[in-house]
Amino acid sequence: MKKSGILIGAAVVAAALVVLLSSMVVTYPDEYRLVKQFGEIVKVVEEPGVSFKVPFIQSSSSVPRQLQLYDIPKSDVITKDKKTMIADAFVLWKISDPVLFTRHLNGQVAQAQSRISATVFSSLKSVISNMDQSEIIENRDGKLALDIQANIGSALDGYGIEVLAVETKSLDMPDDNKQSVYERMISERNNIAASYTAQGQSSAQKIINDTSKEISVMKSEAQAEAEMIKAEGEAQYMQILSEAYNDESKADFYNFVRSLDAAKAALTDGDNTLILDKSSPIAQIFYGYE
Repeated sequence: MKKSGILIGAAVVAAALVVLLSSMVVTYPDEYRLVKQFGEIVKVVEEPGVSFKVPFIQSSSSVPRQLQLYDIPKSDVITKDKKTMIADAFVLWKISDPVLFTRHLNGQVAQAQSRISATVFSSLKSVISNMDQSEIIENRDGKLALDIQANIGSALDGYGIEVLAVETKSLDMPDDNKQSVYERMISERNNIAASYTAQGQSSAQKIINDTSKEISVMKSEAQAEAEMIKAEGEAQYMQILSEAYNDESKADFYNFVRSLDAAKAALTDGDNTLILDKSSPIAQIFYGYE
């Protein structure tokens, strides 16, 4: 009797443990836990930790909560100017609504990737078809990715999917088109460089011309000022001479000085002898001072 009581007690404890374990829901930080009852989602557990459900009636499943990366298969796209390019891109995405994700995609990441691939490729094709090849190459590291993501819009919202970024790993031409495209791009860049060089030379020549003009004007003004100062000096000199000659007490002295200057000018080539005829005007000046 005592042994049977122990067995019954052990069975009750075991049953209680089974019930307790089947009612516990453990949620990890990188997942959502969905509690279902008769196939319908009745609760979504987002916070990590332990929660409870109705044992044997309710069940639980999980879908990932962390950021997902999906590498889209390479594909050919046609540009606005009818050039073929090979696009290789990847998508950063996450599950924003686990209920919609489970209802429409059965909670399967593989189905989500298939849907993402089709949507992103459609957006990529639409954006690139409205851009010339050269424009795509110029914007491949920035604007292109933003345009593709903007074109996706809310197309995946109904599946509980949020696209955080679309990045192009490579966006290249087929090998047989690369060389001709590169040569055309080099030619265009050379033309732009030549245009900038011509503009720079034109600006430099204008500066040189303006500077030369300013220098000429300054020289002319300086020469005019110098001539004016010289004329003023000569006028003052003549005024001084005039005043000197009008003064009888000084006139003889100036005549004497002038006669000496004239005699000095006559002595050239190291000749220190001056022979004058008495009738010479210079001699008359000297004789006048005797």
